[in-house]
Amino acid sequence: MGSEKALLTHSCTAALEMAAMLANLGPGDEVIMPSYTFVSTANAFVLRGATPVFVDIRSDTLNIDETLIEAAITPRTKAIVPVHYAGVACEMDTIMDIARRHELLVIEDAAQGIMSFYKGQPLGSIGHLGCLSFHETKNIISGEGGALLINDIEFVERAEIIREKGTNRSQFFRGQVDKYTWCDIGSSFLPGELITAFLWAQMEAADDINQRRLALWQRYHDALAPFERAGLARRPVVPTHCQHNAHMYYLLLPDLAARTRFIEKLKAKGIGTVFHYVPLHSAPACTAYGRAHGNMHHTDSLSDRLVRLPLWMGLEEHFNEVIFEVGNVLDGIGAR
Repeated sequence: MGSEKALLTHSCTAALEMAAMLANLGPGDEVIMPSYTFVSTANAFVLRGATPVFVDIRSDTLNIDETLIEAAITPRTKAIVPVHYAGVACEMDTIMDIARRHELLVIEDAAQGIMSFYKGQPLGSIGHLGCLSFHETKNIISGEGGALLINDIEFVERAEIIREKGTNRSQFFRGQVDKYTWCDIGSSFLPGELITAFLWAQMEAADDINQRRLALWQRYHDALAPFERAGLARRPVVPTHCQHNAHMYYLLLPDLAARTRFIEKLKAKGIGTVFHYVPLHSAPACTAYGRAHGNMHHTDSLSDRLVRLPLWMGLEEHFNEVIFEVGNVLDGIGAR
């Protein structure tokens, strides 16, 4: 993974919560992140009393717009949390430079990013801390499961203590102490044996899984190019310096009404397509726990237009049928 230490957890949510503890966050502190993300990205920091500050996303990759981060920094800002959407990297050079100049932590939410790279570096290994997910919806799975990647050696000892309910139990098992005791805050973040055994088998097959997903992603991308040229849908954008993992294939349709018709018509054909996140800045809890900084135009617009196409191991034998129906529906939407 390219990190100093990788600690398995029972979920990526747990890894994010550990990261928030390691960051020593408390009431009044602020953490900058995109609004277009899963709720765990925000809740991990809200649980420490910190305030998520949401900034808009880029229109190309749907990642946090790195050019908007600096304006959102206040004296209360303690961390930046880039989320690598669809396994495509955020602009980490710029983000790390901002963090260095303002003495902020960078905690990568790489839940979707295993086996993706930014300029040759694995996602999750670039910031001070990184978080991976092995949830059943991800590329490499264990039902539930996650990992905290520690890239700054100064966090290793405390991370082990936090993961073991605030005790130095890991040191006890290594023979470094003759008994273990309460040392710090913490919780029960370890995964079970069945989860880790399943994950081991998945990791052994990871290269094959990744290549098969990439092949399916590319088939979608090639087949849907004519529809993009016709202005019926926009395909994903992957910058040349980013190596993605085919976590998902999505389309951006002209508007919410077109997306709704698209989903309904494919559902009638037995093909499941889904939208993705409801932006966190528009959620009821944001009033109590977070705030948006600046205009959220791209977040609001793109979240209404995005639809995810099926992408899973075993899709190969159904792919021609799926892409045929997707094309028919797109043609129908264009003819309206």
